[in-house]
Amino acid sequence: MSVIAVEPVRADDAALIRRSEREPEVFADLFDRHAPALRRYVARRLGPSLADDVVSDTFLAAFRRRHRYDSSQPDARPWLYGIAARLIKRHRRVELRFYRALVRTGVDEVIEPYADHVDARVAAQQAGLARALAELSPGDREVLLLVAWADMTYEDVARALDIPIGTVRSRLHRARARTRQALVATREEAFDG
Repeated sequence: MSVIAVEPVRADDAALIRRSEREPEVFADLFDRHAPALRRYVARRLGPSLADDVVSDTFLAAFRRRHRYDSSQPDARPWLYGIAARLIKRHRRVELRFYRALVRTGVDEVIEPYADHVDARVAAQQAGLARALAELSPGDREVLLLVAWADMTYEDVARALDIPIGTVRSRLHRARARTRQALVATREEAFDG
């Protein structure tokens, strides 16, 4: 007689949030699900030194506002990333300094500890990308990074930033075009140098 292992059914985020209104400790499950990815995203935006604080503040704000969560949305990622995006705005100067330091040094302090060796071309591309990101408008940068680094859909980004999906598409198109131009220029400089 064989025994079939059955995995427990994982409650969607909306169910967890609703349940946390009666049992606040359940909100920790939402943190466990989403905090690691959110931390990586914030660290890429602001550097590792601010990431833990922003993630903590994000979940604190989410916990306080959980009674207002739209429970028709089973995935809380857009909601959480929207809160984080508003908190990141407070650190806009830090983000720009982070990108400018990357342009100067070519060393991404988030990735570098995990890499044994960074090829000169990769460093140049990172610097080019950082330069391009620093030159984007805040709205264009936010949309591009939510799609690229947080792996969000256009619909999720629209919900996270509370903007129309058409605005997401136009900002993303503009950001991709400008970033592409900057990377082509960086590549040409690397081959000329």
